[in-house]
Amino acid sequence: MADQHKKLAWITGGGTGIGEALALALDRQGWQVVISGRTEQKLQAVVAKSQQITYLTLDVTDREQSQQVFNTLCDTYGLPDLVVLNAGDYTPMPLEAFNLDLIYKLNQVNYLGVMNGLAPVLPAMQARGSGQVLLMSSVAGYRGLPDAAPYGASKAALINFAEALYMPLKQQGVMLRIVNPGFVTTQLTAQNSFKMPAEITPIQAADRIMDALDSTSFEITFPKRFTYILKMLRCLPYRLYFFLISKITDK
Repeated sequence: MADQHKKLAWITGGGTGIGEALALALDRQGWQVVISGRTEQKLQAVVAKSQQITYLTLDVTDREQSQQVFNTLCDTYGLPDLVVLNAGDYTPMPLEAFNLDLIYKLNQVNYLGVMNGLAPVLPAMQARGSGQVLLMSSVAGYRGLPDAAPYGASKAALINFAEALYMPLKQQGVMLRIVNPGFVTTQLTAQNSFKMPAEITPIQAADRIMDALDSTSFEITFPKRFTYILKMLRCLPYRLYFFLISKITDK
């Protein structure tokens, strides 16, 4: 059993990118951290950077395995104070490369993979009457963007889902929150062929999340100088929005 005096965090997609950076940041702040992911070597590489972080391998698209890993987590360490459902995938899809397999794949990971994690986590936290869950979405979920249809749609679904459950869960002591980053330098965003505005590192992203952990706000978004521009675009009527996006993206 974990040290009962330490706060416990569980992070999916913890082997790279924001998940890795956040795990290490929480570890430095004295949290007991358990990371999960499909690739054991990546998880071991993160664990090697700390004496406290441990791991449980998990494919978030496997519904039964998600339940089993959560059961093992609770039996070994206890029910987490913080769960970060961060595992995600991204591949651009221009219209001329419409790919139904890709659409299914991104939905399985980015949306249904999160649901597989929420299914065991929420009832346990509701029964305890406390806990915080962060869903890793994206500003791409605000409105449709060229070449990002399957990715943006999966992230928009997360935002909508979290909005629907935020208030009833909050009344039960459980904070369900959404994280909407802008462009973060990762292996996934390296696929983009355009210059990414206001790009930040995973470490910077993790710092922004750490700063917001004690907040009760629904959304954590950064870098705000960029994401708030996208928030304003979300409020525009379609005719003006499509006009501006076509000018900005040349699509």
